[in-house]
Amino acid sequence: MAQAPTPERTQHTLDALLPAEVAHIAEDLGVRKASMGAVETLALAVLAGAFVAMGAIFATTVTTSAGAAVPWGVSRLLGGLVFSLGLILVVVAGAELFTGNNLIVMAWMARKLSALRLLRNWALVYVGNMVGALGTAVLVWLSGHYAFAGGAVGVNALNLAMHKVGLDFVQAVMLGILCNALVCLAVWLAMAARTVTDKILAIIFPIAAFVAAGFEHCVANMYFIPIALLIKADAAFLAVAGASADAYAALTWHGFFWHNLLPVTLGNIIGGGGLVGLMYWFIYLHPARR
Repeated sequence: MAQAPTPERTQHTLDALLPAEVAHIAEDLGVRKASMGAVETLALAVLAGAFVAMGAIFATTVTTSAGAAVPWGVSRLLGGLVFSLGLILVVVAGAELFTGNNLIVMAWMARKLSALRLLRNWALVYVGNMVGALGTAVLVWLSGHYAFAGGAVGVNALNLAMHKVGLDFVQAVMLGILCNALVCLAVWLAMAARTVTDKILAIIFPIAAFVAAGFEHCVANMYFIPIALLIKADAAFLAVAGASADAYAALTWHGFFWHNLLPVTLGNIIGGGGLVGLMYWFIYLHPARR
């Protein structure tokens, strides 16, 4: 008969995992993720794109001032706190997020999967995230949510997107690096947690930090910029909101892909896969250190 756990052993199981233990979990999880079927991977990736878009909707709404004088830093902090909803849903409800899956490089470096399987996972998840985020943007546009607060929500969305497409290429890469270092650290902390409450608390601060600081997340931008492009096409809304289409001339699909999504994606891979994944592989999983 199995021995019943003592209170001390039960308490011990609630302790967070040590970093070395998390490294092995991340390695094994990477193998499992890369081994999933294409349909399952795509479906979970669509969910992740929608989940992150939900966090983006929340942040856009909360940071809309509607005439209230709110300090910039406080507004950014509030936006970051509520944007955490996206990764909380991904981690707790279960979904496949491209930026978090950059940690699969740990399993690849450990030679537990091939580069082809790694790239297959990234490609499937990236496409699925795009579908989920774009689909959510279309739903929000059809709902007319952007007309709330006298159109202030829509104007806020337009201004957010304009800032993103106006970034210099190198600047966008660097902001992407910083962003996904924090996102992957949030995922890393969540893997160390034992309970749902612990996972949520572990996620909130790194995600709030990257949003408040203005770092760039490729999947979030798959929502932020397309919803603004859809809003820009609504001439009646622009007239009511007192906005001019000429003021948003730089906001184009070309600008979305080439001035933001490409450099931010490159930065996210470097930040998540390199600064977090490869660093922790070297520290805990390198053959000389096992």
